[in-house]
Amino acid sequence: MFEEKIESLPLVDHHCHGVVRRDLDRAAFESLLTEADAAGGAGGGLFDSRIGFAVRRWCAPVLDLPAHADPDDYLARRAELGADEVNRRFLRAAGLEALCVDTGYTPEPLLEPAELGDLAGAPAHEILRLEALAEEVASDGVSASAFAAEVRARLEARAPRAAGVKSIAAYRAGLDLAGERPSGEQVAKAAGRLLRDTERRLAGCDAPPRVRDEVLHRFLVWCACDVGLPVQFHVGYGDADADLRRGDPLLLTGLLRELARRDVPVMLLHNYPFHRNAGYLAQVFPNVFVDVSLAVHNLGDRAPVLLAELMELAPFGKVLFASDAYGLPELYHLGALLFRRGLGRVLAEGVAEGSWTERDAVRVAEMIASGNARRVYRLGERA
Repeated sequence: MFEEKIESLPLVDHHCHGVVRRDLDRAAFESLLTEADAAGGAGGGLFDSRIGFAVRRWCAPVLDLPAHADPDDYLARRAELGADEVNRRFLRAAGLEALCVDTGYTPEPLLEPAELGDLAGAPAHEILRLEALAEEVASDGVSASAFAAEVRARLEARAPRAAGVKSIAAYRAGLDLAGERPSGEQVAKAAGRLLRDTERRLAGCDAPPRVRDEVLHRFLVWCACDVGLPVQFHVGYGDADADLRRGDPLLLTGLLRELARRDVPVMLLHNYPFHRNAGYLAQVFPNVFVDVSLAVHNLGDRAPVLLAELMELAPFGKVLFASDAYGLPELYHLGALLFRRGLGRVLAEGVAEGSWTERDAVRVAEMIASGNARRVYRLGERA
């Protein structure tokens, strides 16, 4: 009864993305099961991994197939239903109370936050990606001296419609960001370098530039601080474009110390394999919150171990749910289901050992499932 109650709790997905609108063949489907540039190769397909087996076990019944359906049967049924119906089934099956959607990465058309919310039957809130906003300003031809003011103005204009912002400094410069706010002169010089890069790329019809200067990443975080929005940081686990050695959240310590003085909520996303480090930071800094998001569905049946390790030090009022679902609607369902099951197992073991009562376990589960996210993002004010 206790674990069944936890497994039915509605969740606030505080970090997720859009899903594709198109039907998918096997290669395209498997490519979206991984953070790698391409699935398969000499190592075989992603169906022969924990996430692949989790799809067959837990997603097949949502498509009216038996658990552990053969991959070819699964994909055939998916094609038969069509992308619209598949998206609807999995978003609704996730049992979400609200979504906070990162709209900063769209290599192809994806469902917008409002569309995701309609399918999930829950309100969807936008998370602004800071680097995307800065790159937009750079592409519009602003001068280096006017860059900072224009970024601030655009962020202030969009802030009332956003639940928070996200930094991908881990991908671009690493998380070893200095604590102090950069000076106007430092920002202008860094903006000048970005703008010169922009001009060269546009002249050669190349892809738009990317913010990858430590000063600009730090400037953007302070801009978010000024408008009072929670700041999400990508941490750890990512695709091959990330240098994982520079993605340890302990590198943020100096900046976290300064942001704590200003009571800025900081959300450390993903964190694997640094989830224990993230738990420590959540314990020692009052403004730090943590999740393990996409690692949950990638670890499949090992998700309870991951959650137990995160919760060794992290205060339970600092742990949030996130799916980091991208591309595949299955990842919304899998992330939610495996998180509930894992959390239920961790808390049930504590009840069995006498570490806490069943009543306390239910209360903690409700906090982690939705209460913590509602509080820190002030979602009640955005309803």
